[in-house]
Amino acid sequence: VMSTVKSPYPLPAEMSPNLLRVRSHWESLKRAGNEMPFWDDLKLSALPDLTDSLLLMDVFADPERFRFNTIGKAFAAADGQSLTGKFADEVALRGPFEYLRSQCSAAVEGGIPTFYRHDGSREAPAFSRLFLPMWGDGHISMLLGAIDRR
Repeated sequence: VMSTVKSPYPLPAEMSPNLLRVRSHWESLKRAGNEMPFWDDLKLSALPDLTDSLLLMDVFADPERFRFNTIGKAFAAADGQSLTGKFADEVALRGPFEYLRSQCSAAVEGGIPTFYRHDGSREAPAFSRLFLPMWGDGHISMLLGAIDRR
């Protein structure tokens, strides 16, 4: 039964070439008729020119939490502190990480790709962010994220 509920972070009609490449790679990792790939099939090295703008979020349930597993160099030290290994609810999320927890939550709840665009302001330049759910250990256990600053 397909859900008719509209995602709060729907994919747009058009995305940047870099985000499209990440989504295409994610699609290529799906096995048989699965709706999403297994996270252990992912190799960030398959997108070598994009690794600086990729991130992986570990997903925990009960309570739902998200932990920064891998962060591309472009975002690793945006505020001078390393986020790797930290939970998203333990740090101040600004700039390219605004609305990150709710977007991650929507990707897990819907089991679908989610997209967020910030049009730019005095505080933060424009960016687009994509999160793609990945299966493991019987549930969505990882999110592949990509951020494009164009």
